[in-house]
Amino acid sequence: MTSQLGIDIAQDTFDTALQQEDHDLIFGHFDNQRSGFNRLHRFLKKRKAQDGHICMEATGVYYEELAHFLHKKGYRVSVVNPARVKGYAQSQMRRNKTDKMDAAVIANFCRAQNPPLWNPPDPSWYELRALVRHLEDLESDRQRQRNRQDAIQHSAQPTQTVLDNLQAQIDFLAHQIDAVKKQIQDHIDQYPELKRQRNLLDSIKGIGPLTAAKLMAEYGDMRQFDDVRQVVAFAGLNPRHRQSGTSIRGQTKISKMGRSSIRAALYMPAINAKRFNTLLRPFVKRLEAKGLSGTQIIVAVMRKLLHLAFGILKSGQPFDPNYLKKKAAIT
Repeated sequence: MTSQLGIDIAQDTFDTALQQEDHDLIFGHFDNQRSGFNRLHRFLKKRKAQDGHICMEATGVYYEELAHFLHKKGYRVSVVNPARVKGYAQSQMRRNKTDKMDAAVIANFCRAQNPPLWNPPDPSWYELRALVRHLEDLESDRQRQRNRQDAIQHSAQPTQTVLDNLQAQIDFLAHQIDAVKKQIQDHIDQYPELKRQRNLLDSIKGIGPLTAAKLMAEYGDMRQFDDVRQVVAFAGLNPRHRQSGTSIRGQTKISKMGRSSIRAALYMPAINAKRFNTLLRPFVKRLEAKGLSGTQIIVAVMRKLLHLAFGILKSGQPFDPNYLKKKAAIT
């Protein structure tokens, strides 16, 4: 019996909607922990739905334990970008939003779109992601203390004791940041595949070892994407056009429906690549000639860096700044 199970994940619980051919939807509600996973397993066995297709959204980290559990039990599992499900729901004119209805939408999406099956990433990737996100937290904490320090310094009567305490915290965080940066690179060096991808990305002018690690932590294996448009959309750097007939022509902006951490990781590399990457320099000049603003050019370079990253990871060949010249010579 063909079936689809949509799962709407929350931190502590998850809701399910089971769709079996022409039968009415069967809803369930479970705890997002091992006891709830086992209850779901019994629920599916009882309804002979072990061969069905299970879909859930990549919601933070809350889906991960359940996805691993179901995969180990032999279920066909897909983990999809929430933006795709949201777009599908809008196309179906869905107006009501409850956890049960969200699960039903995911089940319908699963049947209509038949998304690719999910395979658990290598444990080394989870370690890399944890280290990179810990680094980002430390850097945010340091910036927060710097902001407080700056505010106190500009007050009418700066308190030296508090300033000294803040400086001590800033120094401590700086030491931790340096240590975690080293731990990230040491971790990558332990795993040949991670090291190979890091070195390929590092060959691109503008992307250093740390940016490479951040991209790897957010994308996993970038080669899993079908094309570069998906890579760009995952970062929320795809253009969002606003036009209606001939009367409304809004400014084209990026969608931002993706990982903001990727956009943050690419900002400074794009500034460096704009100046020093010889392959991108003609591209930047064309954009400047068209009158694009500095910010628009930086965003365009960020997209180009993702194009280059996807290309070299797919080909397995390091970045070649003379690629266009060689290609022109051949043709």
